[in-house]
Amino acid sequence: MAKIKYHDLRKQVIKTCLAMNEEGINQGTSGNVSVRTDEGFLITASGIPYKKMKPHHVVEMDLDGGYRGDYLPSTEWRMHLDIFKARPEAKAIVHVHSTYATALACLRKDIPSFHYMIGIAGGDSLRVSDYAEFGTQELSDTMLKAMEGRSGCLLANHGQICFGDSLDKALWRAGEIEALSHQYWAALLAGKPVILGQAEMGTVLNRFGTYGKQAKDLKGMDQSKLAVYAPVKRGDTLPPLSEAKKSRKQK
Repeated sequence: MAKIKYHDLRKQVIKTCLAMNEEGINQGTSGNVSVRTDEGFLITASGIPYKKMKPHHVVEMDLDGGYRGDYLPSTEWRMHLDIFKARPEAKAIVHVHSTYATALACLRKDIPSFHYMIGIAGGDSLRVSDYAEFGTQELSDTMLKAMEGRSGCLLANHGQICFGDSLDKALWRAGEIEALSHQYWAALLAGKPVILGQAEMGTVLNRFGTYGKQAKDLKGMDQSKLAVYAPVKRGDTLPPLSEAKKSRKQK
């Protein structure tokens, strides 16, 4: 039997789906995941439980809205298609109905810069889109508007959606959006959160450009633009074990 096209990438999509449910940011089959390919993208099929999903249940689509295979793509395929067409930096997309993000979306509450980590979505706020029915072009259009200059948004009376430069990064961002939604919810219950100003968030956003990078990626970069001020690296060599034991005994 011939190996299915994009077999390994399809398995990564399924792994991401299972992870988002295990992490508690999605329930049942309500969310969906996609990843860009050279010819378009792969997206989860409509209504297939993730624990029963196999590589052939991950649907191949092109950027003209066509699909291949025996299974229909997720009913939210338009949102994924339009993000991939409008945002070339998007390599993978996660859409979930996480509890606190959905609650705030139902209240139509943007999340302001109450915490500097709001910058993980690319701006000084996380916007809520206008309401439109699921699976429609209207929803896709209002989502793109809310995501201008952002890598994620809340969807009114619906959930959240975000993208990343990999499946792992998109899943991470969805988890961070849910965590921020929970924190903002808690802060609102406790009182009136203090909002960080544009100047404060401006420097944060500047530094977020290197968030998560390692030492090899940061060589020669301006320290003021790094997400963290890296400490000075010392030598990696350690004394022989016998000398280390001898030193401890002398102490």
